Amino acid sequence: MRHFSVSRGLAISLACLAFAGSAAADSFPSQPIHIIVPYEAGGSTDQLARIIQQPVSEALGKPVIIENKPGAGGTIGIELVVRAKPDGYTLVFGNTGPNAIVDFMRKVPYDPVKDLQPISDVAIAPMILTVRSDLPVNSVKEFIDYAKQHGQSMNFGSVGNGSLSHLSGEYFNTMAGTHLLHIPYKGGAPVMTAFMSGDLQAAFVTGLDGATMLQTGKVKYIGVGSKKPTEVVPGVPPIAKDIPGFKSAAWFGVLGPKGLPKDVVDKLNKAVVSAVNKPEVRQKLLDRKVEPDPGTPEQLADLIKEDRAQWGPVVKQADIHM
Repeated sequence: MRHFSVSRGLAISLACLAFAGSAAADSFPSQPIHIIVPYEAGGSTDQLARIIQQPVSEALGKPVIIENKPGAGGTIGIELVVRAKPDGYTLVFGNTGPNAIVDFMRKVPYDPVKDLQPISDVAIAPMILTVRSDLPVNSVKEFIDYAKQHGQSMNFGSVGNGSLSHLSGEYFNTMAGTHLLHIPYKGGAPVMTAFMSGDLQAAFVTGLDGATMLQTGKVKYIGVGSKKPTEVVPGVPPIAKDIPGFKSAAWFGVLGPKGLPKDVVDKLNKAVVSAVNKPEVRQKLLDRKVEPDPGTPEQLADLIKEDRAQWGPVVKQADIHM
């Protein structure tokens, strides 16, 4: 009888715990949700996060608060989320660099795969191969031939050492057999200045940076890093047309700390996906030269794995450190 009572008591306790967990998930969210942007206000990542802020809030029925926590290339803000309670009230609006590849270049206080729970991708920003307007090339194939003829007198600029624009150039060198010399700058504006002064022959840029450069008339697009033609830069062919398998794009998405209950992940995912799929939100994203790309947590996890498999070897071969 005593054994029966203990067993029955244990079963009741477990049932109560299960009910409590289910009730907690059912009541989520019951308070404001904080989304950390690990960069300064006003930058590309911050702009995209604020585009979905209100629609996600409306979908969840609770305020969504954006908090900018910049520093160390985005890793400080991400560490705050990694260490947060896994209840769904502290999330990060992350991107490719600190969420997928920075740990290949320097030590960071978290594991991008083990310590974060993907919720949904939001947008993809394909990198665009941009060259000086007076360069006598109008396609990726012509550019490769021209670069091989001119050897290391040819260069490419980036928005910083270890940035995706840097990695894209090194990846291009490997796949195309070119020897473009890397010249790092501190952001998109200095890259534009270098193009205008004639110091640069090429660069991989985002559509947002590239749009400003195009207005100067000093540059032209010859290829895009997406797998297929994109609305971001209509009429610009994929680089993969001339270099099969080439791809280069940054993603922006929402993640939380590992250990989030599945029901909470599902609710957050549904809210983000519904927000991004609103016609007015999609248009705002396209206006900022990124492709709307909402999906499942599993799809974002796969995207991170693909990035790590692609960029890890590039970092190692080019011996890139930050």
